[in-house]
Amino acid sequence: RMTAGNRTILVVEDEASIAETVTYALRTEGFAPLWRGTGREALEAHASAAPALVVLDVGLPDMSGLDVCRELRRRSAALPIIFLTARSAEVDRIVGLELGADDY
Repeated sequence: RMTAGNRTILVVEDEASIAETVTYALRTEGFAPLWRGTGREALEAHASAAPALVVLDVGLPDMSGLDVCRELRRRSAALPIIFLTARSAEVDRIVGLELGADDY
């Protein structure tokens, strides 16, 4: 669903080492990663940058990534959202996908 014109990917991750690895890999593949460390910053960035894709952590310092997903989905039904998280319990995966994430 990404268009050739919009290569912006919003990466929402509070751990710098993980975010740096993900943004480096995306940049290497020709994307334009935009890193934010909190849910609030992510929602602001979504409003201003209109990313083509969101890579979202569940555990953020100010709010749950699940709540961020819920709000992003309310704003845009078509926005692709992928959870990238250490939480691997099946219940977390089910909740994330039911909230509208495209992958977990």
